[in-house]
Amino acid sequence: MVDFGDKLACFQAITGVEDPDLCTEILAAHGWDLELAVSAFTASNPAPSLSNPNDNDNHSNNNHQNNVGSSHQSSFDDWEGVQESGFTRHESQPLSESPAAGSPPGFAWKIITLPFSVISGSLGLISGAVGLGVWIAGGVLSHSLGLLGWNSGREGGASSPMVSLSAAASEALNFVAAFERDYGTNHPNFVSEGFMDALQRSRQAFKLLFVYLHSPDHPDTPSFCEQSLCSEVVTSFLNENFVSWGGNIRASEGFKMSNSLKASRFPFCAVVMSASNQRIALLQQIEGMISPEEMLTILQRVAEESAPVLVTARLDAEERRNNMRLREEQDAAYRAALEADQARERQRKEEQERLEREAAEGERKRKEEEEAQERAAREAAEREAVLARRRQEKAMSLGVEPEKGPNVTQVLVRFPNGERKERRFHNIATIQSVYDYVDSLDCLNSEKYSLVSNFPRVVYSPENRSLSLKDAGLHPQASLFVEVVDS
Repeated sequence: MVDFGDKLACFQAITGVEDPDLCTEILAAHGWDLELAVSAFTASNPAPSLSNPNDNDNHSNNNHQNNVGSSHQSSFDDWEGVQESGFTRHESQPLSESPAAGSPPGFAWKIITLPFSVISGSLGLISGAVGLGVWIAGGVLSHSLGLLGWNSGREGGASSPMVSLSAAASEALNFVAAFERDYGTNHPNFVSEGFMDALQRSRQAFKLLFVYLHSPDHPDTPSFCEQSLCSEVVTSFLNENFVSWGGNIRASEGFKMSNSLKASRFPFCAVVMSASNQRIALLQQIEGMISPEEMLTILQRVAEESAPVLVTARLDAEERRNNMRLREEQDAAYRAALEADQARERQRKEEQERLEREAAEGERKRKEEEEAQERAAREAAEREAVLARRRQEKAMSLGVEPEKGPNVTQVLVRFPNGERKERRFHNIATIQSVYDYVDSLDCLNSEKYSLVSNFPRVVYSPENRSLSLKDAGLHPQASLFVEVVDS
């Protein structure tokens, strides 16, 4: 059963509204859907900013307020070591104000000195604590609602209690598709991945991360997107100098980022960067309707102020890579020297073994050659004996050569070496008889050959050897060539 008391307590903890009756009415109006109630409350009733409470007058008198925040860390030396964590927020400062007399301090000065002013001022401490608390509360709330079965999706299906990488990327893809459907393709190049992956991308590219939280129900959203965010100058500057990420506050990750960044007014944009010790520095907030010229001015200022930090981070990363490459080269040189010594020792042993093997192999080969020669001589003698016996058998099978006459065929046989042999056959003798005649001669070393007539060319293959010379058209005389068949 749904515990309305827990939902009421969670809603009070997130929104800061102490009146339980008012909270109950808001939750009931949204069907006790906690995320929808919190999102609607933050969109229609801006919560107090984490900046100085006296700045509320600025919210009511201006269409937007630009808040500059920085990390609690004293340096950004660990730019590449950040992972998912909370946001660090500090006192906000309008662009028109100067932090001290004289020329405004640079971005690096704010990073180094701002923690001391936060330590000495209670508002800064409260802002940092509340910012971290909201981030943690968002994760705990999502996990708790998932365990209780309350965190059902807007479409009626159950959603995961914690946003996985694939779910975050899916939300990002859906946001980009919906944004292009409503405002066209001329917009900042929003990455189609989750916030932490986008932050990782910006860190690797040594760029700032531009965050846009989209409130589709806010009346100023269409004008802001069409006139400011999608203007050519703003889009070009963002695509060149920033990594851009966008999220719909109606989606899970966009809702969480809205709470973490304390988005009290919409349209809402922010510029963040990775800080050291797994923290994220909030550098700039842009809340409310703003012209493209004002937005470009703010983005240019933030980019200029952060340039020294990014350049330093890039140089540090290159130095680390160079040092790592140097260590790898030194290690490789040491390993190469060690391997060379080991290779020389192995080579000495292998050379000794090789000489021993060669001596044994030489003796073995000598014996094998002697045996091969003896075997070849024996086989040659056997082949010669077989051929001689065959020639004798073929000559005997031919019988006596007939005398010339009308029924006698004169056959001339030409061998590949140019030698010629001639014999008479009865015209009823078969072509096989001619083959037997060739076999009886000591003119051909190959056993595979064919008898061929030249004009017309006819190859007398084994299929037609049973034909008589007369039937084969070789009577009364014929000239045949011996063609050796390749084996």
